[in-house]
Amino acid sequence: MQYPFDIEAELHSSLFDREVKVKKASKIKTTNKIPLLKSVPKKSISKPKYTIAVTGLNAIDSPGPGISVIRALRNATSFDVRIIGLSYESLEPGIYMHDLVDKTYQVPYPGAGQEVLFDRFAYINSIENIDFLFPNFDAELFNFISLKEKMETELGIKMVLPTQEQFEARHKVNLFELGKKHKIKVPFAKMVYSLNEIPAITKEFGFPLVVKGKFYDAKIAYSNDQAMQHFNKISTEWGLPVLIQQFVHGSEVNVCGVGNGKGVTLGAVPMRKLYITDKGKAWAGVTLDDKNLLNTTQSFVKNTKWCGAFELEFIKTADDDYFLIEINPRFPAWCYLTVGAGQNQIESIVNLAMGKKVIPYKEYVVGKMFIRYSYDMIVNMNEFEQISTIGEL
Repeated sequence: MQYPFDIEAELHSSLFDREVKVKKASKIKTTNKIPLLKSVPKKSISKPKYTIAVTGLNAIDSPGPGISVIRALRNATSFDVRIIGLSYESLEPGIYMHDLVDKTYQVPYPGAGQEVLFDRFAYINSIENIDFLFPNFDAELFNFISLKEKMETELGIKMVLPTQEQFEARHKVNLFELGKKHKIKVPFAKMVYSLNEIPAITKEFGFPLVVKGKFYDAKIAYSNDQAMQHFNKISTEWGLPVLIQQFVHGSEVNVCGVGNGKGVTLGAVPMRKLYITDKGKAWAGVTLDDKNLLNTTQSFVKNTKWCGAFELEFIKTADDDYFLIEINPRFPAWCYLTVGAGQNQIESIVNLAMGKKVIPYKEYVVGKMFIRYSYDMIVNMNEFEQISTIGEL
């Protein structure tokens, strides 16, 4: 694995002490003692140490990416880290993973507004002096993109994020137009604001079809009744509009990657889901050798000048056609697989922010798998009480 910069160590010259003892006798003699070799002091090989804040600590059945991002940061070889966890709820498992997270602070929900969010970070930063921030939820990105320049100039906190224009263009409601613009196949979709619209749309689309939330969640409907049930559930959880999308038969393949904002792909690893939960999340997957998928990904980054992390979700049909069904503007929960495959994309994005020369990854290991599992932690009640009342742990 190559890294964007090298650190050279120098050794001090060996030091010798020479002593001459003079003995008085009838004849004066001088004797030179054997030189004493002192231990050779090494100049310490110093790596920068960054304080990095990470959201998405909810390592549950539908996990956030935070824990995978932290594991990748702990694997970084070009810098050391102190990890600051940022939580929204007191039961996010990452709060209590003290081998991974050094300190955790609760932060306000995105709906509290940018001013409240900035004030909270100003307080946290006054204690922790944060160098870099990884926001890992779609719903929080709008605020962080808006505050990006202010947080860097006033607090010194760097982020690598898509532009507001890129963020809006990849929304599910705009994805079809984005695909047309960049010649990427995207299933046709329509926005729905009420139950009354569903019968006409289902008649136009036919069954099955996909009902999607504007941020998360996607369910397949095989009848009007199912479509309406999914609409009610998703709109209650994620709000309006709800998207109804043409169903494409095939297998789901995803790509985790990083763009440098200038059209260059710094890393890309394709993966096929081997096991999918009822929420559509990958519980197991394997890296693929798929040049067409990589070419499509590089074309997407080049044409959009994408800045930062992304996940592209495709459906690959039996005819080897690729339909883009979603663009996530951050690392996915399975991003640690890229480290296992030889690309620490998380490390690359930090070095990019810090102004280091980042060499794009050209290779990855095909056939590497990830398998997710559940794990019961034993936690002291006083820790739960502390994060719940004070907002710090």
